[in-house]
Amino acid sequence: MAELTVSGGTHPILKDDYASEWMGIEVLALDDGHSTIRMTLRQEMLNGFGMAHGGMIFAFGDTAFALSCNPANPLPGEDSNITVAAGVDINFLKPAFRGQVLTAVANRRASTGRSGLYDIQIYAADPAGTPAAPLSVPAGAAPAATLPGQLPTDIAPGELIAEFRGRSRTISKK
Repeated sequence: MAELTVSGGTHPILKDDYASEWMGIEVLALDDGHSTIRMTLRQEMLNGFGMAHGGMIFAFGDTAFALSCNPANPLPGEDSNITVAAGVDINFLKPAFRGQVLTAVANRRASTGRSGLYDIQIYAADPAGTPAAPLSVPAGAAPAATLPGQLPTDIAPGELIAEFRGRSRTISKK
């Protein structure tokens, strides 16, 4: 598989995830309820308008969602369950183009029983060498993606292009 590892370990859900491998997803960070991933937009990921196909951006956000919902190192008893999407919404804010690097930052917002709520921000930046833009956050407010264990949020990895909200459900693995 491609760069689907963090610190030499592989997240169990990526073992046979050929879609994420094909997309060239690189895992940057994993924590309980959090993930950060990255990929570069290739020509075959574009639509007829020459911009990223919405399905590619959705699939990218969905991978970040799945990684943040499922533990990288399940505790005894957790390995008999999986957490899947119960529903999702995505808002496309700006287009992304060939060669741009996408970064998705996923965070758990709430968890009760077998249900959870996650927010995933998807950013696009020009290839290396272009500085990231500072986040615009009102005075006294925290950035939308700030939670314990998350990467610093004072610098965004490019422009925000999509907001993905996922609702999860933990079910028995069959």
